[in-house]
Amino acid sequence: MPGKRITDHQVLKFKAQRRTRTQSAAAAKAGISERSARRIESLESLPSQRPPRQWRTGPDPLAAVWEAELVPLLQTSPHLSAVTLLEELQRRHPGEYGSNTLRTLQRRLRQWRATHGRERNVFFAQEHPPGRQGLSDFTDAGGLGVTIARMVFPHRLYQFALAHSGWRSAEVVDGGESFQALSAGLQRALWRLGGAPEEHRTDSLSAAFKNLCDLERREWTSRYAALCAHYGMRPSRNNPGESHENGSIESRHGSLKTALRQALLLRGSSAFDDRQAYEAFIEIVVQRMNARVEKRLVAERSALHPLPTRRTAEFDELPARVSKYGIFTVKGEQYSAPSRLIGHRLSARVYVDRVECYLSGQCVFECPRAVRSTGQRHARQIDYRHLVENLKRKPGAFARWVFRDDVFPRTIYRQTWENLNAQLPERQACKTIVGLLALAADGHEATLALELEQLHASNELPDLDMLTQRLAPRPSAIPCVVVTLPSLTAYDALLEVAS
Repeated sequence: MPGKRITDHQVLKFKAQRRTRTQSAAAAKAGISERSARRIESLESLPSQRPPRQWRTGPDPLAAVWEAELVPLLQTSPHLSAVTLLEELQRRHPGEYGSNTLRTLQRRLRQWRATHGRERNVFFAQEHPPGRQGLSDFTDAGGLGVTIARMVFPHRLYQFALAHSGWRSAEVVDGGESFQALSAGLQRALWRLGGAPEEHRTDSLSAAFKNLCDLERREWTSRYAALCAHYGMRPSRNNPGESHENGSIESRHGSLKTALRQALLLRGSSAFDDRQAYEAFIEIVVQRMNARVEKRLVAERSALHPLPTRRTAEFDELPARVSKYGIFTVKGEQYSAPSRLIGHRLSARVYVDRVECYLSGQCVFECPRAVRSTGQRHARQIDYRHLVENLKRKPGAFARWVFRDDVFPRTIYRQTWENLNAQLPERQACKTIVGLLALAADGHEATLALELEQLHASNELPDLDMLTQRLAPRPSAIPCVVVTLPSLTAYDALLEVAS
């Protein structure tokens, strides 16, 4: 076919067929034309062994503008479409580029993105062993048009499903995605199964993960963790905004509502006398769907964990978003984070003595648990290493920084700032203390503290340049090597003796 390369497999197949068939029949078997067959018979090498073609079949319509105009535009905005680029060319060069150039531009743009474009998202297909994962989620069922006692019934459906077998359980929820709804639906499903999977996965349900200042909401998060521990399940969630990571439950929302919609059509009406009748209707539909996976469920039931009876929680797992100030708050405690995490939503595991922060399942950093000092409203754990690079660009912000008094790694640094602020202009004092913190962040915190203590004892202000030179790594000394060349006359004497 035009535009398709002949492969080595086609050539070998043609030659094998050619031993017993005519040229046209062998070409048809190999999927090539008779003209190509005649050319192949005159060649000894395979297509992969020949050099690539270096010539064009026609002039390049984009030769004058591709590198000079289009590539810079793509490097600045890689998501520009071929239509937009063609319209820009028509504005810059009236009458030179018509609509027949669009296909050429699309092919060139596709090739450029394949070789120079940005990395794209990769979807990783997952295996689901029996008994490993169960998923919970809520879905809006208002589109079914159900009425109860002649009144529109706006509601949601809670659904639990096993990832391996596809067994599911559905419950009617006429309120929000509360912890009570999650707990009731999950426990009912697990008791029907007679066991619990290894992992319980949801999306960012407020009933399980949302962290608000309200004490009752905070209790809900603790109760969800205790609920999962009670059944021996490991709680997990997908990344915010990545619904495809919960495909095992998201796809079943669509199939469940489709089955319900079809059953309502067969029933001839979406009206029910009471809620119990509607719940019974949903139960019948779900049982019919579960009958299709009964064989897989038998194998999965044997892999489920037995249902435990006690609750325990080693840590609280709470969401925390790093603000533009490089700070996130967990349980009313304020922590600093590396500036690269600004804008990201972390999963903070709060232990008794430390806080571990995870992003997409990976621990990005760990810090000690914040301790409230006297006079503080909130406990704070501010690490100057996270913020010193930005302070170097804006040293003047240090003087009235909200977290200024929490950033000093040792007492001597605070005393040094007080001396600098009292004896130097504000701008110079800020530059000096920020420079000292930058030196400490480079691995000289303890050594610099000793230097500052000596200066403080003698009532002297630190000289930033002098301390920088003193703490800088010593340059290695290069030995001086003197090479003495022998006189060439010595070689003449040796030649005379040899002769």
